[in-house]
Amino acid sequence: MAYATVSTALITCTFGAAPTALTVLPTSGVQGPTPVGDIMSYIPMSNIPTFGMCSSPSNPTVIAATAAALGVLTPMPCVPVTVAPWIPGAPTVLTGSMPTLTNSCKLLCTWAGSISITFSGQVATTVSG
Repeated sequence: MAYATVSTALITCTFGAAPTALTVLPTSGVQGPTPVGDIMSYIPMSNIPTFGMCSSPSNPTVIAATAAALGVLTPMPCVPVTVAPWIPGAPTVLTGSMPTLTNSCKLLCTWAGSISITFSGQVATTVSG
């Protein structure tokens, strides 16, 4: 069973150093104690904050720092580059006019990281879809 994901949900990236909290802006008009997310809550630094340091070998800043360190992998500050919505969402449960974001959704970073929701921010509202 999937849970609707709200602002302050805990998210992690496969190449990030630390988990962070998702920020859902109250633009859909749907909210309980905190705004409920939809699949369009993927904007870097607005919805998806930094994960501390990035160790992705596809990240240009990591590539440059690693080259300067003579091949020793050198993590650099994380700046998420997400360009597409969360997938898959709950297509039969809409938040505003978009599928609701659930704790089973994934988001891809351009630098090869996979962002997942480790805690939805609440455990009272389940969705199916």
